[in-house]
Amino acid sequence: MTALTLSTAAASGLRADAIVVGVAKGPKGPVVAPGAEAVDNAYDGGLAGILETLGASGSEGEVTKLPAPSGFKTPVVVAVGLGAVPEDEAGYDAEALRRAAGVAARALAGAKKAAFALPVSDAADAGAVAEGARLGAYGFDAYKETGRNEAAKGRKGPLGEATVLGGKPRDAAYKAALARATAVTEELNRARDLVNTPPNDLNPESFAAVATAAGKEHGIKVQVLDEKALVKGGFGGILGVGAGSAAGPRLVKLSYTSSKAKKHLAFVGKGITYDSGGISLKPAGHNETMKCDMAGAAAVFAAVVTAARLGLEVNVTGWLALAENMPSGSATRPGDVLRMYSGKTVEVLNTDAEGRLVLADALWKASEEKPDAIVDVATLTGAMVLALGNRTFGVMANDDAFRAAIVEAAEEVGEESWPMPLPEHLRKGMDSPTADIANMGERMGGGLVAGLFLQEFVGEGITWAHLDIAGPAFNEAGPFGYTPKGGTGSAVRTLVRLAELTAAGDLG
Repeated sequence: MTALTLSTAAASGLRADAIVVGVAKGPKGPVVAPGAEAVDNAYDGGLAGILETLGASGSEGEVTKLPAPSGFKTPVVVAVGLGAVPEDEAGYDAEALRRAAGVAARALAGAKKAAFALPVSDAADAGAVAEGARLGAYGFDAYKETGRNEAAKGRKGPLGEATVLGGKPRDAAYKAALARATAVTEELNRARDLVNTPPNDLNPESFAAVATAAGKEHGIKVQVLDEKALVKGGFGGILGVGAGSAAGPRLVKLSYTSSKAKKHLAFVGKGITYDSGGISLKPAGHNETMKCDMAGAAAVFAAVVTAARLGLEVNVTGWLALAENMPSGSATRPGDVLRMYSGKTVEVLNTDAEGRLVLADALWKASEEKPDAIVDVATLTGAMVLALGNRTFGVMANDDAFRAAIVEAAEEVGEESWPMPLPEHLRKGMDSPTADIANMGERMGGGLVAGLFLQEFVGEGITWAHLDIAGPAFNEAGPFGYTPKGGTGSAVRTLVRLAELTAAGDLG
């Protein structure tokens, strides 16, 4: 994984494979961004003109490479677009820096070291550049052939080291920002790895083993409920979804505790390691990427480990509801009735609406501990993708202020989200003549119906929110900014930010 360092060295004297500078889109052409003064001066103040001659405009995501000026120890300058020049004096926001650093890091695959001379005015900016660089440099090649043929020999690895210029390596605030960026990106990239791992290697048991190993490493208590424990406990939702698979389901609890904590957060993640749809089999073209249906559990896992690594003064419990949804002679059928952990019965009208069933059991179990708030994360509905597209997750909650706080936290860390309602009139569509509730309701507003279903399994008086990350969890298009193709690690940073705000007493 890309190493992160800070440096106050002069750009001209730093030994690296490339130096990254920012260029913005001005009203009359490209504008060299702050941080690149030394480079611009070495071109006699003509860097913007040279870039314009080369076709650069400063648009977001644009990359232009040119030979470094005379006297520099780096052979190449990489100019990366930051987007429009800021209209006020606030400068470039953190997300613009993350995206620019991510684009540059991808463009520098195979390089051993790059210096990032982007606009850094404080420790937060330095952290954003470091975060973007490491997230942008991510690659998943665990299953690629290495070294045995010419194609493998020519494959470029990730950028080896990203040095943030303008960062003060001995300053406490800068050191803390780099440490935070290191922890967040390492765990977010681990979540990406889990999402990208093929389902023949990642099933509920092996996912639980990964969580157990991480718990031992970072001082997190891990409890794994296997099939026997789930049967004994009456977890009908998780067992019902996993009934058709040779790989048995699991419920994993990760507990990070702080002696100084005054609040307790519970995160619940949907962990369907492969979703065939079950007896309600998905049509062709809809199951090739269903290894990503455990992205919610991956996000929860990564967030808990990050909270532990940062030593946040808040108790965080993560619940991973893990199952594989497969068709077989033992699989749950449409029309079956499951008795959930809460005691409530659910008529299963569609076995492809399985995520809400495993989450329901985990939500009720999490509620027993009476946390101050519960947040569940799930790749839950195609309806949410239709509503919000592929880059935005929906946020539903039983408390408007909490929902707004989550949307604000997501915006702070650069994740796109949108507040969604829970219209009570949609609840009637889940009435069942046979059971307490059905797992399906009205087709229109299906993402909201799923949220209403989950709300039925949240303990009374507990603040709760639901994040439907079905759109942004897995990127089937080309990479952009610091987002790769494949698993993205969606919601990890939002959950970590919620934990930080809670620890600081700024959230409820």
